[in-house]
Amino acid sequence: MIVELASNSERKGARALIEASGLAFEDQLDVMVGLYEGERLVATGSRAGNVLKMLAVAPDHQGGPALGELVTELVIGGQRAGYESLFVYTKPEYIVSFESLNFFLLARQEKAALLEYGKGLSRWLESKRGLVRSGLNGAVVVNCNPFTQGHLFLIENAARQLDNLYIFVVREDRSAFPFEVRYRLVEQGICHIPNAIVLDTSHYIVSGATFPTYFLKKDDPAARIQMELDVTLFAAKIAPFFGITQRFVGTEPNCPLTGAYNLTLRALLPLHGIELKIIERKQTADGAISASRVRELIAQGDFAALADYVPPTTLAYLESDAAKPVRERLRGSEDR
Repeated sequence: MIVELASNSERKGARALIEASGLAFEDQLDVMVGLYEGERLVATGSRAGNVLKMLAVAPDHQGGPALGELVTELVIGGQRAGYESLFVYTKPEYIVSFESLNFFLLARQEKAALLEYGKGLSRWLESKRGLVRSGLNGAVVVNCNPFTQGHLFLIENAARQLDNLYIFVVREDRSAFPFEVRYRLVEQGICHIPNAIVLDTSHYIVSGATFPTYFLKKDDPAARIQMELDVTLFAAKIAPFFGITQRFVGTEPNCPLTGAYNLTLRALLPLHGIELKIIERKQTADGAISASRVRELIAQGDFAALADYVPPTTLAYLESDAAKPVRERLRGSEDR
C-alpha cells in the first residue's frame, strides 16, 4: 500500500530508510510517499516541483515492483499538480531501471544522469521545427534579468558572424524579472537584427536551484556536475536539432560561478562538434555592464545612470507603471 507520508514520525521513518540506502535527506519537497508491507516501510520517494527525488527501496525489495509503484504514484501526482514533464536525477548505474519505467535519458556524466518521463523534449523540439534554418547557426543562452546593453552587444556581435543566431531565454522563473517580461524585453531589444531568433529553454536547462544532490557523496563537486549535465543536454539534444555549431558567451571577470560554467562549455562543447566563441564584455566608465549592476541602480532609483546600461526598450519598461512591482521588490531587497 502506498500512502502519503505527512507526519513527523512517518517522515522520520522515511529518512532512516533513505540514509540507510546511502542517500542524503533533503527537506525541499512538495510530497513524500511510502510503500508499506504491513506495518513496515519498504520504499519511499518524493517530488519537489517536477523533479522526483530520494527514491529508496529496502534491500530485500530491490529488483521487484516497488520502484515502479513508487514512480507511478509520484508521476501521476505530478501530472495532477500540472506538470507535463517529470524529471529524475540519479546515479548512472540506475539509468536502465528508469528507462524501463518510460523515462528517457537526456544527459549523463560520470556521477549523475538526468532522465525525463515521457517524450517532452522531443515534443518541445518538434513544436520549434518552424524555426529551423539552414546555414551557419549559433546560439546564446541568456537569463536577461533584465536585458542590458551587455546582452545586446553580445548578440549583435554574434549575429554578425552567423547566418542565424538562436537566442535561448531561460524560462525558469527564479529571477527578479518574470520570464514573460525578460522574454519580451529580449524580443523588443533585438528586433532590428534580422537573423536573430528568440525562443525559450522550456524545462531543458539544468538549474543549480533545483538540482538535487541527495545521491551524491559529500565531496562530490555538485556545481560542476550540474554544469556538465546542462552543457551536455544542450550540446547533445538541442543544438543538433537547430544545426547549431557555435555558442557565444561574454567574458566573465566578476562571477566565479559563470566563469566556471564558461570553462565547462570550453571543455565539453568541442566533444559535440560545437565551437565556443568568447566575446569581450561591453564596458562603461565604471567597468563591465552586468544585470546585477542594473538591479542595484533600480533599487537605488538611479534611472539617469541606467541609460548607459540598458537599451531604450528596457529603460522604457523600467520607468513604466508595469514595472512598479519589480522596482518595489528590488528596493525591498536593497533595504534588507
